[in-house]
Amino acid sequence: MSIGLDLFATLHRIVLQALDCVPGAQRGSLLLREGERLVYRAAAGMEGLLPARLHLPSDAGPASAPAALGWEGGPRVVAAAAWYRARLPGAPALERLLAGAVVVLTPVRVHGRPLGVLVVEQPAPVDDAPSSERWARLSALADSAGAALERRGLYDDKARAVQESALLEQVLNAVVAQATPHQLVEIISNGIKSIQLQPQWSAVHLVMLDGDGREGPSTSAPGEARELRVHRVPRRAPTRYWNNLRDGALDAGRTLGLSVDFHFCAASGPGSQSELIDEGIRRGVKGIAVAPADPAAIEPAIRRAAEAGIPVVTLDTPPAAGSGALAYIGTDNVAAGRLAGEMMARLLPDGGTVQTQMASLRSLNGLERVEGFGAAVAGLSIRAQPPSENLFDTSRGLQLAVDALRRQDSAGAFGACAENGPSWGLAARAAGRAGDLKIVAFDLVPETIAMLREGTIHAAVVQREYDMGYRAVQMLRDVISRGAEATLAGLPALARGGDPPFPRFIDTGVDVVTLECTPWSCPLSQHLTLELNRKAAHRGRGSPGPRPAHEILVVVLDLEEEGFVEERALLDHASLVGRALSTARSVVLDAASSELDGMSDVLEARLHGTRTLVGVPLLTRGEALGVLVLESERPSACSPEDLAQIERVADTMAVALENVRLFERMSRRQESLVNTIIELSSPVVPIAPEILVMPVVGAMDRQRSGRFMESMLQEISRRRARVVLVDVTGMATVDALAAHHLLQAAGAARLLGAEVVLVGIAPEAARMIVEQGLDLGRVAIRSTLELGFAYALSRTGGRVVYADA
Repeated sequence: MSIGLDLFATLHRIVLQALDCVPGAQRGSLLLREGERLVYRAAAGMEGLLPARLHLPSDAGPASAPAALGWEGGPRVVAAAAWYRARLPGAPALERLLAGAVVVLTPVRVHGRPLGVLVVEQPAPVDDAPSSERWARLSALADSAGAALERRGLYDDKARAVQESALLEQVLNAVVAQATPHQLVEIISNGIKSIQLQPQWSAVHLVMLDGDGREGPSTSAPGEARELRVHRVPRRAPTRYWNNLRDGALDAGRTLGLSVDFHFCAASGPGSQSELIDEGIRRGVKGIAVAPADPAAIEPAIRRAAEAGIPVVTLDTPPAAGSGALAYIGTDNVAAGRLAGEMMARLLPDGGTVQTQMASLRSLNGLERVEGFGAAVAGLSIRAQPPSENLFDTSRGLQLAVDALRRQDSAGAFGACAENGPSWGLAARAAGRAGDLKIVAFDLVPETIAMLREGTIHAAVVQREYDMGYRAVQMLRDVISRGAEATLAGLPALARGGDPPFPRFIDTGVDVVTLECTPWSCPLSQHLTLELNRKAAHRGRGSPGPRPAHEILVVVLDLEEEGFVEERALLDHASLVGRALSTARSVVLDAASSELDGMSDVLEARLHGTRTLVGVPLLTRGEALGVLVLESERPSACSPEDLAQIERVADTMAVALENVRLFERMSRRQESLVNTIIELSSPVVPIAPEILVMPVVGAMDRQRSGRFMESMLQEISRRRARVVLVDVTGMATVDALAAHHLLQAAGAARLLGAEVVLVGIAPEAARMIVEQGLDLGRVAIRSTLELGFAYALSRTGGRVVYADA
């Protein structure tokens, strides 16, 4: 068994081999020092003594110095009862301890530093110590354990460093994209939780001083209580997968000169995928990419788009059989499921029952993965159970996983969709089987990354969702510019026997990811680095250019169980937040301390079981914008190294939030300026009874046309006008789109009993209208405002009288 694939099995095997070195030994363990505590990382013969069957890592007690624990120097033999009582008070190993038993202690070192001890109980007097040959064998086993732990630590350090770089890059990208505080706190919360495993942060939220984006830090009067905005990230399914896919689609739009309208939406109900596709059809988008939640249910909408001449591709999930979609861009799910099954076979060489879970039995991608998984383990001693479905509900998924492990003795579990792997991981922890239950997951959501690093999840089959989003937009661009036949030529059909052979298939591939490098997988740190480099390469190709000519609609799922929570509160200067703001320094508190009984936020945190409470101020230009607050149920959870890392992230986050403030100010000023320009560029002027003039200056786009029509109709109704002279002399261009908007306005005016007359069409505009075959219908046209006014008088019963000078 490769130590890179299953550290739990490696350490457990070392303990079993150590038992064979000591005559009569039946119980043994590997104790490691983690912070201020000792933990069991492997144990044999101690079933019923630890909190669960194999509850590892399991707390063993407070850690003293290595010398006091008796593992300084070389191997030694000591009286078992005395050693346990002195070093591990209340240790479960004291139960069923035979009289006169001894413990054989062999230090486990990393870089020469004692990290732990291999403990083997011998039910015999001290003088029956192991022979020199057996001592050598025990030392070799301890060295093997140290090497395995060192290797794991090095890979974990690399993964942690890459994750921090990725998190800082995400925050910097949020600066560029003017992300909202909600988006920022989600990025930070998921990032810190997956980077820092030991603190086990249960909550990360952002507290902002409320300035409403106005000039200056505060609008409060002197002495007045400051108001706070508290942004809380709800406990819900992570969205890293869909965010990556979105990044790929948006980067493709910037690089290829397309306007990408990206939507997260529900599978059904208001704002569903079908509704968004129909809205895109009405809007006249040039292409649609959709990740079907239910391929059969969404197929009618896909066909309506195809009938309207709009090319459709699916990504992430294949379309229904005989679909109107041109192509599927995504994973070969059967092959990916087969890879997952092969990894499970390596993890379970002796076989056993494997539980499976997926998002929905209507999701074709999940069904195909389970099919491939079953094919890979067929004929082996592994029995894959039929999949349960969590229906996109992580709470339901966790309960299903807990029930399955309680109901049946299982050796492994397979999560076919992104949120299923963490459900099995949490269930394994609850059952005391973290590391013992072999778990293969799909995709790298933050919880999966954290569980890979701690050994709860052993492997993940990771899709290339960024590439899916990028290549879907790229294909639609090619179909628009080159035609479907030329674009799809040479691509394989998704299913054999189709006539015509649509949809076609682009396999974006998968990666098998483990924490360490193995012959069958890529290490987590390397995968994350490649992902960062791939995104950076795509983003580097984009350059500012003219306004995109084509709009692409991309519709994916939104698996969030609930929205962000934003609360308002008054600043309490004696609170954790108040201290961090007033001192401009980080504050770390033990919530259990009686000295903090008067602090309101500490009392609230205690209700959630919080022991460690951390507040890190967000500082920019000497001003505190707010505080990043973290909570953990563990005592002394935040080490100096953890705090320094959080402070680095907070500094970058402060820049992003200051950018948000500046953008809000600029947006308000720009909006005010635009409204002023619009009012001046399309005024409504009454020049005679029942006659209005509306000069149009600049371009007539979709947004402008809506305001133009609204203003015109209001004035027609208010002034009971019968003729509206629309003077287009000052328009930048009168093209097909502008003509369409003007005709819409004329039609709406007729419904109110008024007639629109176009005046001031330039010769070049008249030529363009004729060349493009534009039909202006029943709209009257006059070359000048004077002639148009004369026409309007004739329609209202008046006339022009020219007097001598």
